[in-house]
Amino acid sequence: MVLFQPEPIIVRVVEQPVHDTSMADVIIGAIGLTGFLLVTAALLGVALGGILIGVKKLRARYELDAQADPNELRVTPHWLS
Repeated sequence: MVLFQPEPIIVRVVEQPVHDTSMADVIIGAIGLTGFLLVTAALLGVALGGILIGVKKLRARYELDAQADPNELRVTPHWLS
């Protein structure tokens, strides 16, 4: 009986080229992150401002403000008094 030996399979591993990070990539990434943070802060500020204005209007509508205390501490700059 003759042994049948197939030809060996040769696999050549070719590595993918490595992408070098340049200064432009770092700057673009930093500007993108900064822009994202600015937009997020602006949206959260608008949302919080809207909530505070809404609460103030609701308190005024239903007259939920506390009675004014005559001994309440008034803090104003000295040039306005």
